[in-house]
Amino acid sequence: MVVLRARQLCKTFGGLQAIRDFNIDLKEKELVGLIGPNGAGKTTIFNLLTGVYDPTGGSIHLMDKDLVNLKPYQITSLGIARTFQNIRLFDELSVLDNIRVANHWYGSYPLTSAIFRLPSFFKGEEGMTDNALEILEILKLTHRKYEIAKNLPYGERRRLEIARALAAKPKVLLLDEPAAGMNPQETRDLMSLISSVREDFDLTILLIEHDMSLVMGVCERIIVLDHGKTIAGGSPEEIKKNPKVIGAYLGEEAI
Repeated sequence: MVVLRARQLCKTFGGLQAIRDFNIDLKEKELVGLIGPNGAGKTTIFNLLTGVYDPTGGSIHLMDKDLVNLKPYQITSLGIARTFQNIRLFDELSVLDNIRVANHWYGSYPLTSAIFRLPSFFKGEEGMTDNALEILEILKLTHRKYEIAKNLPYGERRRLEIARALAAKPKVLLLDEPAAGMNPQETRDLMSLISSVREDFDLTILLIEHDMSLVMGVCERIIVLDHGKTIAGGSPEEIKKNPKVIGAYLGEEAI
C-alpha cells in the first residue's frame, strides 16, 4: 500500500527551478534513501513534503489526504514527522520535556481543566509523560531523561531529535542527514537504530544522507537527484552500478 505519493512536484525560487517533475511512491514500512550532490534539491523535497514550502506545481498525498497548501503543523498531525540537517531541539528543556512537547495530542483536556487542575488535566499530563518515557526507553535515552538537552553528547542529541519526531505518532518519518557529524561507531549505531525504529513503530522512512555506507546498509531502495531532477532509482546494487549516478555523485572510487 502506498502511504505517501508525490506527482510532478516542482518548486521555483524566482528564476531558479529547484525541483523539476519529482515523483515518488513510498510504500508501507518501506525504507528509502534520497541522495545526490550538494544543492541537488534533497532538503527542498523534504520542505515541500512537510509544508515548509508550497509547491509551484504538482500534488502530494498522504494516503487519501491532499497535503498541498497545508501548514506544517497540520501535516504533522496527519502523520508526517521529520528531523533536520541542523539539530533543532529545545536546548534549555530536559530530555523528557523535549519529548513531552511533541506529545501534545495526549493533552486534549480543555483550558479550564488546566487552570483549575481538574482530573482530566492530570490524566492528560500523565499520558504525555508515560508515552515520552516509553519512547526514551526504546531509544536508550532513559538515563538522560532529566538532563538539559544542550548538555547531551552530539550523537545523543541526534537520537533525541529522532525520539521527539516519533512522539508525534507519524506514519512517515523523514530523516535529513541523521549521521551528519557522527563518528564511525555512532554511524553504525544509527544504522541499527533506524532499522529497529521502523519495526518498533511500523514506520515508512525516507532518508537523506551523504554517508554511503549508511545508505547502502539500511535502504531497500534509493532515489538519486541531480539539479532538482531524478536521474536514477533502484536497489543499492543497481544504484552503485548506474553510470549516471557515478558521474553525478558517487565517483569512480565508490564502485
